[in-house]
Amino acid sequence: MSSQPIQQKTIPDQPSFLRQHGAKFIALAFWLALLGGYVWYTKSNNLTITDSLSQLAAALTGSAVGPVIYIILYMIRPLIFFPATLMTVLAGFLFGPIGIIYTIIGSNSSALLAFFVGRYFGQGLLEGADESAGIINRYTKRLRDNSFETVLLMRLLFLPYDLVHYVAGFLRIDWKAFILATAIGSIPGTISIVLLGTSFGTLEELVNGRITVNPWALALSVLLIVGSIALSRYLKRRETDQLQGKQS
Repeated sequence: MSSQPIQQKTIPDQPSFLRQHGAKFIALAFWLALLGGYVWYTKSNNLTITDSLSQLAAALTGSAVGPVIYIILYMIRPLIFFPATLMTVLAGFLFGPIGIIYTIIGSNSSALLAFFVGRYFGQGLLEGADESAGIINRYTKRLRDNSFETVLLMRLLFLPYDLVHYVAGFLRIDWKAFILATAIGSIPGTISIVLLGTSFGTLEELVNGRITVNPWALALSVLLIVGSIALSRYLKRRETDQLQGKQS
C-alpha cells in the first residue's frame, strides 16, 4: 500500500490587533487631545460653552481661511470618525447656502481619501461594523460587477458614507467610477442637509437661543431628501425588472 502524504490545511494569518484597531486608537487619542485642548482653552480664558462656540463660528466665517479649514477638516473627517451629517449641517449654520460648495469639495475629498485608506488597509477598517457591513454585503457583488451604478444607488439611498467608501476601496473597484458616482449621487443629500442647517439660522444665533426657521429652505431640504430616496427606489426597481427580463 502506498502511503498518501497528508495535506495540512493552511490557516490564513489573522490580522494583527494593531491592524484591526490601530485606526480607532489614533482617533481616540485625537479626540482626547482635542477635548483636553478645549477644556484648557476655555478655563484659561474664562469662557463659557456659548462664548467658545461663538468664537469658533467667528473664526471660521470671519476670514477667507475659514472655508479652507472647514474643507480640510471635512477631508480628514473619516480618519477621526466624525459624523458626515453633523459636519454637513454645520456648513449650513456657518456659511449658509454657499456652504454647499465647500461641502461638495470636502466630501468628495474625504471620499477619495477613505477609498484609498480602505484599499491600503483592507479588512481591518471594517472590524466592529457588522450591522452596517451586513447592508453593504448585499451590494458587494454588484460593486465589483457594476461599480458606477451601485455606488450611485448607495449614495442616493443615504447608506453609511464612510463604510461605502472603505468597502469600495477594499474591493478595489475602479476609483474613477467610484468618485464620479459619489460626486453625482451625493449632490441631493449634500444640498438638502446644508439647507437643513441653513433653515435654522446661524450657529451664533443657535447657541444664544435665537432660533429662527426659514420655511422655504426647510421645505426644499425635505423635498430633496424625499426625491433622492424616490429616485433611488426607481433605479433599483428598474434594475430588478431588467434582471428579471434577462432571466425570462
